[in-house]
Amino acid sequence: MPLLGKPLLAYTVQAALASKRLTRTVLSTEDPEIAEVGMRWGVAVPFLRPVELASDDVPTLPVLQHVIGKLEALGENYDAILVLQPTNPLRRPEDIDGAIELLERTGADSVISFVDIGERHPARMKWIDSSGRVSDPPFAEAFEGQPRQQLQKLYHREGSIYLTRRSVVMEQNSIGGRDCRAWIIPEERALNIDTPLDLLITEQILRANGRLTGGL
Repeated sequence: MPLLGKPLLAYTVQAALASKRLTRTVLSTEDPEIAEVGMRWGVAVPFLRPVELASDDVPTLPVLQHVIGKLEALGENYDAILVLQPTNPLRRPEDIDGAIELLERTGADSVISFVDIGERHPARMKWIDSSGRVSDPPFAEAFEGQPRQQLQKLYHREGSIYLTRRSVVMEQNSIGGRDCRAWIIPEERALNIDTPLDLLITEQILRANGRLTGGL
């Protein structure tokens, strides 16, 4: 998918390569065309992902375990693995380095990025039945029109950073582990591209920030 003249994938590759703390960056894909694009932008593709790990219903964990297994078979060993999804192009190198430093400093199992949900607080959600009747779920606000400032802050998993220790992925079969710490992404950079509207919003943010660099 092109984004302001270059592949969507390129934004994530550039952030990874600009990081000061990553030891190795590889692209996992089953698609030779995507692999070629990744290599053109400077990321390594030491192997292709099996087709059975590339369908829409495959979770992230077995993909990570495949990557770790293949790298270790090549004689490479790492303390942790960081997933950088290409659908989060507003991630910055300092997000990557900051998450790694947080993992080291806290001794946590993982660091995952989150964003403050702001006005979309679950306490303001309602149930609507087939007749259109509105009712309160158990987690509704304490009283009608409760001020936002009185609601406990909640955060949504954002998608830019999934940093997990190798032992947690391979031995606990988990990405979060038992001790997960939050790396907070500001709302203006918390965009996970799933729809054409997400892509349009991202284009406008990039233009406003003057971050367009290079081309195909």
